[in-house]
Amino acid sequence: MRLLILSDLHANLHALEAVVADSNGEFDQIVCLGDVVGYGADPNEVTGWVRERVSAIVRGNHDRACTGDPVISGFSANAQTAALWTLRHLKPGAFDYLRALPTGPLEVTGVFLSHGSPRDEDEYIVTKHDAARLYRDLPGEVTFFGHTHIQIGFGMRKGKVWLLPPPDLTDLEMIYQLEPESFYMLNPGSVGQPRDADPRAAYAIYDCATRSVTFRRTPYDVAAAQKKILGAKLPVFLAKRLSSGR
Repeated sequence: MRLLILSDLHANLHALEAVVADSNGEFDQIVCLGDVVGYGADPNEVTGWVRERVSAIVRGNHDRACTGDPVISGFSANAQTAALWTLRHLKPGAFDYLRALPTGPLEVTGVFLSHGSPRDEDEYIVTKHDAARLYRDLPGEVTFFGHTHIQIGFGMRKGKVWLLPPPDLTDLEMIYQLEPESFYMLNPGSVGQPRDADPRAAYAIYDCATRSVTFRRTPYDVAAAQKKILGAKLPVFLAKRLSSGR
């Protein structure tokens, strides 16, 4: 079983379509770590795609905010503006789907899906220290998480934590063979709004049989996504940041 792992799509249809094309059907099942909407200008189109094709998904904080959850009170001004815009534009079917998304962690074929950390869906995991603090809270050997928009992995054994970096700017993918008797937290990065200084859309493929994970990046039509955001009169900053991946 090969899983296509998506996270933080953020209503960026252009990035999503590029990821699907780049993955070239090299998977058996699609799973999502949340934040289907927010920031981008195609919430109904992206939600519709997810509803039709994703077999397992957990909710993200923007999915909650865009359907009326008070989590929006902690958002930045730009994020609040985008969430309220999305709330006004979501069609009833998309709204109901997003509002009903389950909380992680969620088990799928022996791995676990979470938006933030397994103990708190809103917790950011960025450093080795962040990951080490969760060692005793991990639900299983392999946990996929999102939320940070940073493609990275953390391997852990008692007393040891190591990094699984993403491909650099000149590469398209980085493949890792997971070690036995170890625990992993793996972030596929953001499809729709990367923040790791690489503007290419990010995703991962996990092979359950071989226990290998592939971090991938693919270019997409950033200018077209920016034009959509500006045309919707969403904050200019949300369009500009797509070019820098920050």
